[in-house]
Amino acid sequence: MYQHNGCGLAANQVDLPYRLFVMNTTGNAAEKEQQLVFINPVLSKHKGMEEEEEGCLSLPGLYVPVKRPDKVTISGYNLSGEQVTIDATGLFARVVQHEADHLDGILIIDRISPTSRIAVKELLVEFETEFNQRRERGEIPDDRSISARLAELEGLRT
Repeated sequence: MYQHNGCGLAANQVDLPYRLFVMNTTGNAAEKEQQLVFINPVLSKHKGMEEEEEGCLSLPGLYVPVKRPDKVTISGYNLSGEQVTIDATGLFARVVQHEADHLDGILIIDRISPTSRIAVKELLVEFETEFNQRRERGEIPDDRSISARLAELEGLRT
């Protein structure tokens, strides 16, 4: 996350089968006191709406305007197992919504307007082409292997 100037990272972005994310709105590894972990996060009390530019570590170099509530309450657990509830605003609110989206399989490109999608279409085609090339080289598993891995991980929960 820090190596690529990110301010949040969801577990499923790095092949971990957990519903958690880590965040630090400063994006600075030296400011460890700003680092937070949310386990089993739940968002509620969405209020307001604002559109801001967002990027994503999963889609490097892509920055698009995304509409999100500007206030949200996040509840979850920290690494000590203590319940945490925070009324979030501004960048903090945007980051928790972005990372919670990842946990639900939603990317920023799923939240952009049709006009924005047209504007970044070429870059999205490049991502898809790179993905397909890496899959052909065996760097990314095929769908059957991914399904088997997910089934294996599901078995760990019992």
